[in-house]
Amino acid sequence: MIIGSGQSGGPLSTALVAAGRRTVLIERDQIGGTCINVGCTPTKTMVASADTADTVRRAGSYGVRTDGPHVDMMSVRERKRRIVEEFRSGSRAAIERGGVEILMGEASFTSEGTVHVRLRAGGERELQAPLTVIDTGTRPASPPIDGLEIVPALDSTTIMELDEVPEHLLVLGGGYVGVEFGQMFRRFGSRVTIVQTGPALLAREDPDIAEAVRDILAEDSIEVLLRARTTRVSGSAGAVTLTLDMDGVRREVQGSHLLLATGRRPQVEALNLEVRGIATDGKGFIRVDERLQTTAPGVYATGDVTGGPAFTHISYDDFRILRANLIEGGDRTTRDRLVPYTVFIDPQLGRVGLSETEARQRGIDVKVARLEMSHVARALETGETRGLLKAVVDAGTGRILGCAALGMEGGEIMAMFEIAMLGKLHYTTLRDGIFAHPTLAESLNNLFSPI
Repeated sequence: MIIGSGQSGGPLSTALVAAGRRTVLIERDQIGGTCINVGCTPTKTMVASADTADTVRRAGSYGVRTDGPHVDMMSVRERKRRIVEEFRSGSRAAIERGGVEILMGEASFTSEGTVHVRLRAGGERELQAPLTVIDTGTRPASPPIDGLEIVPALDSTTIMELDEVPEHLLVLGGGYVGVEFGQMFRRFGSRVTIVQTGPALLAREDPDIAEAVRDILAEDSIEVLLRARTTRVSGSAGAVTLTLDMDGVRREVQGSHLLLATGRRPQVEALNLEVRGIATDGKGFIRVDERLQTTAPGVYATGDVTGGPAFTHISYDDFRILRANLIEGGDRTTRDRLVPYTVFIDPQLGRVGLSETEARQRGIDVKVARLEMSHVARALETGETRGLLKAVVDAGTGRILGCAALGMEGGEIMAMFEIAMLGKLHYTTLRDGIFAHPTLAESLNNLFSPI
């Protein structure tokens, strides 16, 4: 029995059927989970539209004359909806072809050791299974700020349903979601202000990378307010006011729309976890060990609901761990796996492994390689020289510990570092490798030359 059809639950259900196990998949909302429905697929579809608008806007710098972009948000939204539906339908078809029984409804554990399903179409089911996997994901969280309960606010799901470009978008939160949507809507034509409580954007990144991201946003005419604690929200639809405390100084910021980008919380309320003996942490995320086993025998949890790295590819790797252990008799764990990710601002930020800060905190003797994108031939030729490449190398072994690739196609450049890390290559292998000119890959020669 699998509860939730995210990027773990869907493929695991078909793998179990293929292994000869009768399997039921319970989904409360939409097949495909966060990624397909409200995460990666729709957001990156809209990012593509925003980047196209920016390319048209900058066409003159390439010698191409245009009359500027004219953004039709209803068409942007329709394109997004169409692509999401294609992905969702494909996911459901694959699960059905795999022979999985799908129940659309809400599941909850009962004290009798069964799972009660309230079916969306009406009626109920009581189910029992020796193996249960929870893959219910997360949803946007709302911060406890005075006045927020009465002032209209958008989240990362509802903002993608707008049918017009906001005049002035206030973004509460300077993490990955906040900067992606902030730049996206700036390129659509909104004035944008990002309000961040902490001293820097992207708190998990090294200070120099975070500052470089801020410089990119500033170049795009996005206002970023740091060390700005929101104490109150007031106003109404079309006229929202944030009252801020900035190092003891009171300031008010007005905008037409407010986006809450302050984190996510697990979707577990309806599950009745306590009656099954499934423990959670202080934020409600399900506790699992390195084999994704919960505190209840025979119950596993995967994906974002465990509070681990909230990325689709990590959820899919959770599936591979359970497939190996539950079907193939293996012994895979989450221990020491690499966690790559890409922030889809433009230019992209690709990250994998340890940052310089994390490596030094662990007491590792490191060498740090840096290369500004303005020194990369391909970047100069295409007119996108913002950002930098940064790699952290173990001074003793010469192995690459991590990298940050902030630049055009940063996610793809990061993947080259990850492959080298997976192969445990010495950094000189990349330094001395022959890469085609003029490609972004050849920047690795110059990056590692000075160290």
